[in-house]
Amino acid sequence: MRSVPDILYNFHWVVPGEAARSAQAYAGFLGPFLSAHGIRSVINLRGPNEKYRWWHYEKRVTQEAGIAHFDTMLNSRRLPTRQMLINLLAAFDAAPKPLLIKCSGGQDRSSFASALYIIHRKGWGAFDEASKQFSAWPYLHRPKLHQRWLKHFLTYAREEAHGRPLSEWIAGDYTPEKMKLWLEDLGWGDFFRGLHDKPGSAPGI
Repeated sequence: MRSVPDILYNFHWVVPGEAARSAQAYAGFLGPFLSAHGIRSVINLRGPNEKYRWWHYEKRVTQEAGIAHFDTMLNSRRLPTRQMLINLLAAFDAAPKPLLIKCSGGQDRSSFASALYIIHRKGWGAFDEASKQFSAWPYLHRPKLHQRWLKHFLTYAREEAHGRPLSEWIAGDYTPEKMKLWLEDLGWGDFFRGLHDKPGSAPGI
């Protein structure tokens, strides 16, 4: 039976005992929540947010508990830059296990990052397993129009990588501009709001 904090924070194992995903742990229970699952590192997909108390609270709790904390940046409505994805995969590699991937609601960016974690760790043979991270149940991934690119990224990446490891393809060939054209050619130009590195891009909070 799942605990109340697990339900409240949309917690699920991505790879049991190795990588998990969740929403932002508000309400002051972050320390016990992390301890209950033996989490040794947190990958924050919302980026550094020094203006917000949740970020300072998260940094303080993890530091006091000796838990590694990695700030990466994703925006569920804007196509990521190459560097953003490189940083995410680097965090996967550097983070002590078990690690926790978290965003705000644990629904959209966490689905995307968790799917990439599976492909990064297991290769393209795990494509179907990775795709399940976008399920409405139990992950509550119900993307709005401009968030539909998230799941399609996996298909695009597999087509473009031609069997190469995800990290190799991202570092060598991925650009948001190319993905934008791919989406538009398929009639999915409204499945994203823009490119993350364009002026006026929203923060990843």
